Amino acid sequence: MAVLIWIILLVLVNTDKGSSVMLRKRCMLGFCVSFPEEEIKAEAGLCVVIPCSFSTSSSFTPQNMVWFKCDASKSKCAESDIIFHPNRRKVQDGFRKRVSLLEPDLRLENCSIIVNDLTESDSGSYQLRLNGLNYYGNQEGFTFPVRAFVSAKALSQKPTVTVPPLTEGQQGSLTCTAPGLCSGSDPKITWTWTEGGKEEFRFTGNISVEKMTEVTRKMSSTLTFNSLAESHDANVTCAVRYRNNITTLETVTLNVTYVKEIEVSGALIIREGETLNLTCSLDSFPPSVLTWTKSPETTETFLQINSSDFYGSDNNSRSFQQEQRDGMASFSLSNVTAEDSGQYICTAKHLNTTLMERVDIKVIYMRSLVMSDDRTVEEGNSLNLTCWVESYPLSRIRWTKLGSSAELNYEVSTDQENNKMSALLLIPDVTTEDSGRYICEAAFLETSVSSYTDIMVTIFPRILKSSGCKLGSKVLTCVCVSQGIPLPSIKWRRLGNHTEYTVITTVSKNTINSTFSLSANDKSNPAVECVSSNSNGEIKETLITTEITTPEVPVIIDPISKGISWPEVTIAFLIGVILSAAICYLFSRNLKNYGNRNEPLEMVASQGDPLIYAGLPEEKNHTCYQKADGEGGGGLEANEVDLDAGLTDVEYANIDFSVLKRNTPRNGSKTQQSMETEYSEIMKKEKEGRKENAKVEGKMTEGNKEEMVENEELKQAFSEEERGDNTEVYSNVKDIMNDI
Repeated sequence: MAVLIWIILLVLVNTDKGSSVMLRKRCMLGFCVSFPEEEIKAEAGLCVVIPCSFSTSSSFTPQNMVWFKCDASKSKCAESDIIFHPNRRKVQDGFRKRVSLLEPDLRLENCSIIVNDLTESDSGSYQLRLNGLNYYGNQEGFTFPVRAFVSAKALSQKPTVTVPPLTEGQQGSLTCTAPGLCSGSDPKITWTWTEGGKEEFRFTGNISVEKMTEVTRKMSSTLTFNSLAESHDANVTCAVRYRNNITTLETVTLNVTYVKEIEVSGALIIREGETLNLTCSLDSFPPSVLTWTKSPETTETFLQINSSDFYGSDNNSRSFQQEQRDGMASFSLSNVTAEDSGQYICTAKHLNTTLMERVDIKVIYMRSLVMSDDRTVEEGNSLNLTCWVESYPLSRIRWTKLGSSAELNYEVSTDQENNKMSALLLIPDVTTEDSGRYICEAAFLETSVSSYTDIMVTIFPRILKSSGCKLGSKVLTCVCVSQGIPLPSIKWRRLGNHTEYTVITTVSKNTINSTFSLSANDKSNPAVECVSSNSNGEIKETLITTEITTPEVPVIIDPISKGISWPEVTIAFLIGVILSAAICYLFSRNLKNYGNRNEPLEMVASQGDPLIYAGLPEEKNHTCYQKADGEGGGGLEANEVDLDAGLTDVEYANIDFSVLKRNTPRNGSKTQQSMETEYSEIMKKEKEGRKENAKVEGKMTEGNKEEMVENEELKQAFSEEERGDNTEVYSNVKDIMNDI
């Protein structure tokens, strides 16, 4: 009886649209099995039950059963085709934990199996084998030749989503039920909420399982939310995903009953002569009906806007147009005047509710921006700038400085009676950094106007402390450095009787540097005055002259501090005297010999050969010569240059080589013989002097010995000079030029 109940349940599970599954019993060698006659249909992602019952002879005791799935062309399935076995290691990997017995107790002769988490590849033939003990207690098995056939198709069933009526402000719930009544593993149900084509959120809902029978169950998920106006027309999708990524989904559109506030768009403040455009809209479901009315200033009743009530017949230059449709009403009025100001009302009817929205229309104007016209201010004074504008409504006004991000300190005042707004900019004790362009900007509704003025902070000329005069090497040099805005000019005054001087001028930003130089051969140096001036005024200063002297510091050498004894100094002094006398004697004899053998050379001055000149080269681009205008000196502009002054007198030197006599070999030999005899006498005298001072020489320091060596070198030089008398004439000329 229990077997029949299980079979009935299995038949109900595998029904498709109410169709029934009939079982057919087949027997062979005392073994009988019952399988469905027709192919069992199922869908991927769900489950399938293969109903089965068996019977055996009394001599066979069943112990376990094995199920195979193999190709229908095979007469017998192999070990590799096992999908269910008591030893799970022998089961194919793709069927492990997916196939189970509907009734584990074999004594009930129920061989039905459930295959969960179907895929399309599970389609095919299924075969049963019984294993047990025979009459003799030996292991024996029997494979039924009859097979069951399963066809698994793609999942076509969709979830079922229930949507209750939704009202703004109330809680709503959506329920999604997964398809199928059996599944080996619970599916995953995901909710997706989309508004205006944009996904707002996605989350996985909790699964609730409702058991229907022993082998059937229903799985669902519930989404609870607060109904909002924004939820209207939202798309909610319920997706059910089974194992092997098999997914089915269902999407519903929400209808939420709601009504929002009336919205009025358009310019509420317009200028005279423009067109007034107003639009009234109301977002609601179901849509509302809207109308425009105008409230007269003299009555409390509201009149609906139309051309006959709102305008007189004599006003032909104005036009009126009104448009109404679901959820919106608009009208336009051209060439408005000040009389069109007033209160306009939009009325909306939604179901049993009436809504109204009032707006005030103002006709406005704006006058030109006016500001003070100060242009310059002297450094140290206060800068006062005022800017004002007349408008309705009042404008927002502010001061800014071009190129500066710093906030300016200005005071804003309001004149409600005259519709004026003004801003006073005050900067005390201005400096040159305050120069620049100051902009007054007035923001009026969505527009802005601006005006500017350029302020220049001027500086009175001043002569810096670095200015002054210095007298050195008979040249007077004066420097005058001045600053000012605008850039000042420098003049030199009180130059005395000097007519020639130089002026060098350099400019750096707002500073001018003028350098004045003149020759000061006499002792009367002029008092120099520097005059600096610009458009602000003039300043002058007599520069102080500082005399630069380079005193000669005598060098006193103390021989004792050098570690030299007085006897050593005395001996060295005597030797020097003897050597000096000898040199002077030889030099005087040489001069006589030269006078006898050669005629003297003459240096002839000639103005015809301009070889060199005594003057210095003229400095280009910097130096100019100027002559004083009148007695007592004159003035000189720093940027004026006098190029008319010429070079001073120069002196030339010329050598006349024609008067030079050639030295003959004969005369040369005579001179050489006479010089050698005199030199021998000098050498004899020096030897006698050395013998007398032999004792002193042992005490001489290393410095004295060096002095003796130098004297020896001088003697050799005179000897070589005697032997060089027979050289060519140009050698004598060369020596003479060197002496010159």
